[in-house]
Formats: sequence, C-alpha cells, structure tokens
Amino acid sequence: MMGYYIIAGIIFLVSSYVSNKLKSKFKKYSNIHLQNGMSGAEIATKMLQDNGIFDVQVISTPGMLTDHYNPLKKTVNLSEGVYNQRNAAAAAVAAHEVGHAVQHATAYSWLTMRSKIVPVVGMAGKFSNFVIMAGLVMSASGMLLGNTVFLLGIVLFGMTTLFAFITLPVEYDASNRALAWLENNNIVTQKEYAGAKDALKWAARTYVVAALGSLATLLYFISIFLGRRD
Repeated sequence: MMGYYIIAGIIFLVSSYVSNKLKSKFKKYSNIHLQNGMSGAEIATKMLQDNGIFDVQVISTPGMLTDHYNPLKKTVNLSEGVYNQRNAAAAAVAAHEVGHAVQHATAYSWLTMRSKIVPVVGMAGKFSNFVIMAGLVMSASGMLLGNTVFLLGIVLFGMTTLFAFITLPVEYDASNRALAWLENNNIVTQKEYAGAKDALKWAARTYVVAALGSLATLLYFISIFLGRRD
C-alpha cells in the first residue's frame, strides 16, 4: 500500500498548493473594488435577468468559498464574502454561479449528464473505499471472493472518477459564460476583468487537480488488481 500513500501524499500537496493559491487570489482581487459599485448579489441578479431567468433566487450562505448553484431549489447561493461585497473577486464568483443557472435553464448537456448520475455517484463515493479495502483484506486472507469484491470497489471508485471529469467542462463553461457576460455588458473595467479571469482560472484548477488525483488513484488500484491476476 506504500504506492497508495505516495499518490495520496502527492495529491494532498498539489491540492493544498492550488487551494492556498486560490484563497490568496481571492483575497488579492477582493481589494479591487468595482467602479460600478455593484455587490455580488446585484451582479448575480442582473446576469439572471439578462439571460431571461426569473425563477432563480439569489441568497446568502455562511462560510468562505461556499458558493454554489442548487438546481433543485433553483437558488444561487453566495457566500458572505461574495453576496455583499463589491469587488472583482465577488463579481467573478457571483457570475460563475449564475453561469450554472444559465446552463440549467438551457439544458447544457454536460450539466444534464452530471445531474443524472449524482445519486449513483453519491452512493459509490460512500462505499468505494470500504469495498476496496474489504477486497484487499479478503484477498490477503486467501478468500476466493476477494478479487471480485476488490473489482467491485474499483468500479465504484471509477464512477467517482468519471464524475470528476464530467465536472470539468461544466465548471469551465460556467466560467466562460460568466467572463463573457461581464465583458460584453461592460460590467467591469479591464483591470477588474483581468482579476476576475485570474480568480476563476485558479478556481477551475481545483477541479482539475481533483480529477487527475482521482484518475491516478484509480489507475493504481487497477494495476494492483491486474497484478493479482497474474
């Protein structure tokens, strides 16, 4: 299992670096105040209206970087550092989350696909590691079903990896929609736009790291399974 710990360690270090970088970027661009004086909530509301969406509510949610769009409740949930703030970082995050609402309203294919597999992936995420460990223990004990259980765990883990990669185009598309709207509607100045773009770039990288980390772990488990079959 040493290989697993090495992979987990590398993923943790890279993930921590990107996460800390994102927080520092958010802090940096929080100091670039918008000349139009609009808050994150106002920007989100305007972008919704400009896209003809009037059945989605913009609400405040506790925490930092807890922003998300809830397709079931049709709410754009903005963190405390975004909802009331009037800076480039808040504009970027607010517009990005509305980007997801626009995807939902226009039945964006990747978002639709991701939404359909959420229940299955949720269950797979809960049990995959347990099933994998159970399979390894059973195999080490000489139990015939060990490899079968291990393979089942790999399949479950593979579903979470697939979900991580499906999430990538969803997140990048939401950012592209946000940046296009901010620029085309003259919501931000060039300096503010540059800050918003950089902040969203680092936010997207957190999803890239998660997807690649999941893939690396999946391939490691597959290599163990194939090795046990030889």
